[in-house]
Amino acid sequence: MNKAVNDGTPGEVWSGTWVADRLGVELVGDSRLTDLLGLALRRNPKRAHLLVSNVLGKHVPQSPSVVYGQGFALGRRVRDLLGDEEAARAVVLGYAETATGLGHSVADGIALAPYLHSTRRPVPGVAPAGGFEESHSHATSHLLLPEDPALLAGDGPLVLVDDEFSTGNTVLNTIRDLHERYPRDRYVVVALVDMRSEEDAGRLEAFAREIDARVDLVAAASGTVKLPEGVLEKGQDLVARFESNSPGARGSIESAATAAWARQAPTDPHPAINRIDLSWPRDLPDGGRHGFTPAHRIRLDNALPAMTARLAEALPQDAHHVHILGFEELMYAPLRLARELEQVAAGVEVTYSTTTRSPVLAVDDPGYAIRSRIVFPAHDTPADGPGDRYAYNVAGAGFDAIVAVIDSAADTPELHAPDGLLAQLAAHTRQVVLAVVPSYTPERPPMLSEPLRGPDFSSYAPEEVGWLLQDLSDVTLEAPTEEREEAIQSGGAHYAESLPVEYQPSDQYQELFRTALKESSARLAQAVGAVTEIVLQERSPRPVLVSLARAGTPIGVLMRRWAQFRHGLELPHYAVSIVRGRGIDANALRWLAAHHDPADVVFVDGWTGKGAITRELTEAIKQFEAEGGSAGFDPEIAVLADPGSCVKTYGTREDFLIPSACLNSTVSGLISRTVLRADLVGPDDFHGAKFYRELAGADVSVDFLDAVAARFPEVAEAVGAQVKELLAGDREPTWEGWAAVERISEEYGIHDVNLVKPGVGETTRVLLRRVPWKILARAGAGADLDHVRLLAEQRGVPVEEVAELPYTCVGLIHPKYTRGATGADGRAVTL
Repeated sequence: MNKAVNDGTPGEVWSGTWVADRLGVELVGDSRLTDLLGLALRRNPKRAHLLVSNVLGKHVPQSPSVVYGQGFALGRRVRDLLGDEEAARAVVLGYAETATGLGHSVADGIALAPYLHSTRRPVPGVAPAGGFEESHSHATSHLLLPEDPALLAGDGPLVLVDDEFSTGNTVLNTIRDLHERYPRDRYVVVALVDMRSEEDAGRLEAFAREIDARVDLVAAASGTVKLPEGVLEKGQDLVARFESNSPGARGSIESAATAAWARQAPTDPHPAINRIDLSWPRDLPDGGRHGFTPAHRIRLDNALPAMTARLAEALPQDAHHVHILGFEELMYAPLRLARELEQVAAGVEVTYSTTTRSPVLAVDDPGYAIRSRIVFPAHDTPADGPGDRYAYNVAGAGFDAIVAVIDSAADTPELHAPDGLLAQLAAHTRQVVLAVVPSYTPERPPMLSEPLRGPDFSSYAPEEVGWLLQDLSDVTLEAPTEEREEAIQSGGAHYAESLPVEYQPSDQYQELFRTALKESSARLAQAVGAVTEIVLQERSPRPVLVSLARAGTPIGVLMRRWAQFRHGLELPHYAVSIVRGRGIDANALRWLAAHHDPADVVFVDGWTGKGAITRELTEAIKQFEAEGGSAGFDPEIAVLADPGSCVKTYGTREDFLIPSACLNSTVSGLISRTVLRADLVGPDDFHGAKFYRELAGADVSVDFLDAVAARFPEVAEAVGAQVKELLAGDREPTWEGWAAVERISEEYGIHDVNLVKPGVGETTRVLLRRVPWKILARAGAGADLDHVRLLAEQRGVPVEEVAELPYTCVGLIHPKYTRGATGADGRAVTL
């Protein structure tokens, strides 16, 4: 590589000479580098020198056609690289604040791809779809706030655009964050200049191999910066010396040349500002903060001539040198206005740049890139608090008019203050024009309700669980069991559209529950401890427990209690609805994504039967993401017992009596099964459920929790041993339960697996809620089936012992049910 030389106008001094002479900094590489870049200094503990682009339109006023043309040409190269088919699947991502306009221009060159830029401005009501850090920057946190989360969820190429590619750290951080959430096969990095060292270039290639993706690089020029030893300290000393000799006050211009202009400028402390209405198109985004599509670009193209005509009318008739000044991240809209004005305003020289939050030393020397500096207070209420902002190379440039283009969020009293931007500009031009573009805020979806909590909804303590449901307690939803069964099997109704009449247990049955709880509480406690420990080790150190209402909810509460008992953790716990054939409550997922990282969410259920809910959840999450929902939810369910071998995260695979399966609402916080009916649950509502306050006298929900949690200390050692054994063993699902259900369905002539309910818990549900036909019990099953035998006797259901059964028992729902299949007393009869 050859040392770059300035090949501009003969005798013209390169705008990096001042820094190069004093610090020994060299640009080595393409001959174009010194045309594209100058050098300046800044106060930064990581890098004192600053590469100042002459064609970016940020620090150095430049022809808008040159600025736009640089990005557009890079976009054309990307489209040629990808081909039209891949380009149409691509998404372009630009970096705030410097490269937002460049990224837009690249997207315009590609023409087929939508555009999004990162932002440092949080927007209320818009949940981040990602974020990353810019290690060398003075302001690091970047947010990604697409209006449509699906913008980043596709698998097409991601095109990342920055003004310079210096170390690659920012790009690596971005890809690392996004690849975990939205993996894809190809990335394209675009920059005006590629200034990486050979070592940094190797890091990007190694990272691409690590994530098994292709990474291409497109740049207008390439080279490196040669830095002598001690350059950081020498640069800092130089900055300190020059800053101490300059006024440094807000509003100072720090330039001898501009001082003369300031003496000739109007002294009115309240200068008149010519404010114009551009008539910006309604609902057209002001930029790519929330996404900008090819359709948006076409709308802007069509509106530009009329907006530019309004702008031209506001300028002095004798203006020959007009400057368009954008505002930090708002680079694209003013750039397009400036370019349009440049093309239609005959005899007028139009230049373009923007304000910035980046502090750079100004030195009035032809060999230095930043000749003057205007300092003014931030005027958009930034998230990181008030501070100074800057406009470079504007003061003293002799502009006849300056057009400040800002978004409405920044049209604040600070902008119009005596020391604000507009007053500062007025000191350096004959006319200041203010054009305000409406800040685009995505239409917020209707606000979802906060979780329901006890004692207003459920008998659980408020901290134990938040129910992402709507309260339908005042709606009559119950129907006789036989009536419901007939409607369900005939296809006339879905099981989630009504509720069974709550089973009221006899004294004998309640005594059986209490005995079962006493005998199984230690066994339950050990399984709770085991599944919770596996979740903490494998899923997330601080999981968000989301139980599937309602059978999963007591287990979620117990897991929360174990984490508190064993680790002092206060885990959030919510209950959501999932309905077979209808999927999980998508609004509940949206609420969770807005309040927690989806990657931390762990879905919890009581037990697996044949794995129908496991499959249902997997498909529902896929559909949720495909329809634009936040990515990152793991559909793997954590269960107390997995007798069907359907999941990897479980406490035990034994099929034993879980006493919470013995009862309905009276062991589940007095909450009904969930309801999904179109006339009650709208598109923006949570699924519904009822709170049976009238059953408080029979409620044993907290008794059940307390009985199991009381056994935690005595099983702690056994839990540790069991977890080690589980983690070391093979926990891959075999789905043997599903195979058994299919076999039973055929063997008994049912031919519908939904009518076969395997396991103690599911069999109990059949006896309590559905019309049972018969019960299959494993030969030799003991006390775990006492309650099943009692319920079967009460409902006249035969219990048939089976020699080889992977479950302790299986409940069979009456196939092809009509009310003629029962006797007058509602007891089962044979087919």
